[in-house]
Amino acid sequence: MADPLTQVVGLLQPSAGFSKLVEGAGAWRVSRAEAGRPFYCAVLEGSARLTLGMEAPVLLQAGDFVLVPAAHDFSMASLSAGPSLPDSLPTVLRPGVYRLGDPDGPPSSRSMVGYCRFASPDAALLLSLLPRLLHVRGQGRLLTLVQLVDDESRAARPGREVVLQRLLEVLLIEALRATAGPAAPSGLLRGLADDRVAVALRRMHDSPTAPWTVAQLARAAALSRSAFFDRFRRVVGVTPMDYLLHWRMALAKDLLRRGVAGLAEVAGQVGYSSASTFSTAFARHVGLPPGAYARARAAE
Repeated sequence: MADPLTQVVGLLQPSAGFSKLVEGAGAWRVSRAEAGRPFYCAVLEGSARLTLGMEAPVLLQAGDFVLVPAAHDFSMASLSAGPSLPDSLPTVLRPGVYRLGDPDGPPSSRSMVGYCRFASPDAALLLSLLPRLLHVRGQGRLLTLVQLVDDESRAARPGREVVLQRLLEVLLIEALRATAGPAAPSGLLRGLADDRVAVALRRMHDSPTAPWTVAQLARAAALSRSAFFDRFRRVVGVTPMDYLLHWRMALAKDLLRRGVAGLAEVAGQVGYSSASTFSTAFARHVGLPPGAYARARAAE
């Protein structure tokens, strides 16, 4: 049966942006106003404080990994930094290594930080299924993967882009499944942690072309129709049919972008009996007919 988490990460199409090693000494603070880029940080030594927007600060310690799938306003600071401390200007120690705070004192923290990109035209929809912040503690596999990403991003070896894409996919999957569970916010991770809802999610991902109904999915989950509908909406954050529609349209966008199938074939691969029915649904959902969408993506 299909693994929804692997499929979502695969459709996101992560690619490398950049990574760097950041040392902190004394009191320091750095703020960023990003445009929704995915940001990650692996704390190698020491500690720091991460703040997303107006949310409560998160204490980061050595061995922690954080991933913000769509970063906007956030800041990182030393534990000794007061609220009025201005942003620190980084000092370049050597290529790829930066110092925040005291440029001469011994470092009290070391972190590997970086950004990646999601090439998927449907990234916003897919990211809406994921938590705003993933914070993992004590997972050595994640730190190893971050170091591999950094090493590969600085090398000029053959196949670099393919290797980086695969490493980033594994990094995302490891971070996501390390934070999955009933305490996760509404979305895909919480849905996969619910034994009844997970059955329905896997059925939809395994057979997106099937003419699913709420009643059929409820039977697969061994729940009554009303109990399943309420549980799915509470756990995932959308109704079962809305989730199915979004997933089908994400698959259709990917097929159209890659130009690997004609309109009728795309329609069949995402569960529509005719090209005209699919075109109507696609235009209503996306705002463009499939052909116009494919041409716009090809011109980018």
